[in-house]
Amino acid sequence: MLNNVEFGDRVVVEAFTNLYGCSIRDGTHIGPFVEIQRGAQIGKNCKIQSHTFICEGVEIEDEVFIGHGVIFVNDKFPRATRADGDLQTDEDWLLLSTTVRRRAAIGSGAVILGGVTIGEGALIGAGAVITKDAAAGDTIIGNPGRPLLPPT
Repeated sequence: MLNNVEFGDRVVVEAFTNLYGCSIRDGTHIGPFVEIQRGAQIGKNCKIQSHTFICEGVEIEDEVFIGHGVIFVNDKFPRATRADGDLQTDEDWLLLSTTVRRRAAIGSGAVILGGVTIGEGALIGAGAVITKDAAAGDTIIGNPGRPLLPPT
């Protein structure tokens, strides 16, 4: 499903995607079974692999690689209902913005919690759970994510 998407030039979108209310800039490739929600922004020359979920509040800068099955989260305290039992609405939660800076790479199966910044050129290991900012050039691994220290 493609609905109200702002596309740049030479964008490739594979089958079985859900894109709505987002923007995708020049030269980006979106793999199959990807969902990108309203308000998300995808930069130029990015590659987003299959089965990835990018929610509202996520900004991905240019030349970013996102592996298979990466999940972005924009709410640290999700609930279906309010205290009175009624379903929550958009006014009942706080949107946490996430930024992935230029040339960063996120390994398959990583989970990126809301409110973090992944620095320029950072590498997020497969399966990592990112709960804090990742500095430019860092390699982050594990759950919770922590910097991989260089050998001594």
